[in-house]
Amino acid sequence: MRFNSALFCLALTSLAPLQAQAVGGIFGFVDEDGVEHLSNIPDDKRYRLVLADRFEPARTALRAPRGVLALPYGQRPFHDSVMRASSESGVDAKLLHAVITVESGYNQGAVSPKGATGLMQLLPGTAKRYGTVNLLDPGENIRAGARYLRDLLAMFDNNLELALAAYNAGENAVIRHGRRLPPYAETRRYVPLVVAHYRRMQGS
Repeated sequence: MRFNSALFCLALTSLAPLQAQAVGGIFGFVDEDGVEHLSNIPDDKRYRLVLADRFEPARTALRAPRGVLALPYGQRPFHDSVMRASSESGVDAKLLHAVITVESGYNQGAVSPKGATGLMQLLPGTAKRYGTVNLLDPGENIRAGARYLRDLLAMFDNNLELALAAYNAGENAVIRHGRRLPPYAETRRYVPLVVAHYRRMQGS
């Protein structure tokens, strides 16, 4: 699998102090003139968090891992299911753990506002494509996510960054943008973050 060193360096910049990196979500306040201010840099004491960044737990785990994200990947929850899915799909178990880390933080009941569900945050349509009935079942969820990731890697010639971008934004988005990373803020945060966790596990 090919890696983009620039993307990996981007992921590592998340290790810097929060104020310098402008992470943690969207903050806002309404001033005395009734004007609403929104920013990802809370540089005014009036700012309050209005929209949390769903990637912040995974980003924090790179700086100061704690809880389940501090465990070696082989000791993390659902490892047996990850290993089975890896064996069936050919996708590296460490990569599956990295995706789960960023997507759900090992919360098997996670459901996004868009309906992405379970450990690997699969949309119902994607799950149906891979024959999955119960997305809240860890084994089914991981199996379907692994098969989807396998197919994305094949579709994008084993380019890991593009496969992850497609996992996050959809394969059509990557194709529509010339088989390059789509210019979506979430996708451009997501890809290097998964790569960073994957590389950390490879080095463990």
